[in-house]
Amino acid sequence: MSRYLIPLSLTTSILAGAAVADAPNVAVDIAPVHSLVARVMEGVGTPALIVQQGASPHEYSLRPSEARALQDADLVFWMGEDLTPWMEDSLETLAPEAEVTSLLDSEGTVLLDFREDALFAPHSHGDKAPGEEGDHDHAEHAEGGDDDHAHEEHSDDEAHDNEDHANGDDHDHGDHAESHEDDHDHAQGDHDPHAWLSPENAMTWYNVIASQLSAADPDNAGAYFANAAAAREEVAAVSAEVAATLDPVRDSRFIVFHDAYQYFETAFDFPASGAISISDASDPSPARIAEIQGRIADEGVSCVLSEPQFNPRVVATVMDGAEARTSVLDPLGSDLEPGAGLYPQLLRNLATSLADCLA
Repeated sequence: MSRYLIPLSLTTSILAGAAVADAPNVAVDIAPVHSLVARVMEGVGTPALIVQQGASPHEYSLRPSEARALQDADLVFWMGEDLTPWMEDSLETLAPEAEVTSLLDSEGTVLLDFREDALFAPHSHGDKAPGEEGDHDHAEHAEGGDDDHAHEEHSDDEAHDNEDHANGDDHDHGDHAESHEDDHDHAQGDHDPHAWLSPENAMTWYNVIASQLSAADPDNAGAYFANAAAAREEVAAVSAEVAATLDPVRDSRFIVFHDAYQYFETAFDFPASGAISISDASDPSPARIAEIQGRIADEGVSCVLSEPQFNPRVVATVMDGAEARTSVLDPLGSDLEPGAGLYPQLLRNLATSLADCLA
């Protein structure tokens, strides 16, 4: 054998390294979307996560490293301004040349309107298969649907030198007016932005992500689309698992901490009875808490769910005198390792937490 012949294993390693080096720089806003992008990029490159685990996406201060990731990005994938309104200014300032994709505005995305009431209208189970839209007249495809959005102005044009950022503890829980309308005092668009909790949306977005990556990096287009196809099959299989996990407790009633789960509820025909808070950005009014307490008593609600980022005393107030069980539901997968496997495990965890609390 010639001493100049390179071993096959070394050649493979060199080529793999070249593929990673040649991959576009990609930045992603939240961990569930990062998981989708990481799955499509598997074997080619790794996206950068902007909003770190445990932080609220609604209010966030960029670390210098996260600002640099935006500055270096060739492509950015984010949910859109309805979820992270502060990020729009950051994108304009730090990533003006990047190809930016808002998944909420992507063709084929099914959007649901916000539910503003504390109590949700009950509906029957079993009328549709997991992942179907059902008969929700308010579901819309996102094609120019953000024309009426009104958001608070955020100045996040520059990287903050402070390495300490929002960890869920920096919410301003000041005094809130007691009327129901004041629960809705934060600016928002018409649509619920927690659309990643719909497996159907996730499967649509795998193709959107693969298309955008392939346009920027045609040499790896085959890998991107093959990964997207495999990911869609994985999510379909996980959806079947989730449905089976929820089947034994379908007649049970539960209350969520904030109204972030209606895409999951719709996909699996597993409706919540109400939400303690309309948003994780505001505290519930006493009137809203009283409504929830009434629903718990009237419907025999057996489970009230909290979230890891927020004050458990709010749930304790709601539970005063009630016999319901409590558990934790996390729409962001804050305790999961970021990466390709986070999204399917997030769906499993939601189902398991619900089933355990309702059993």
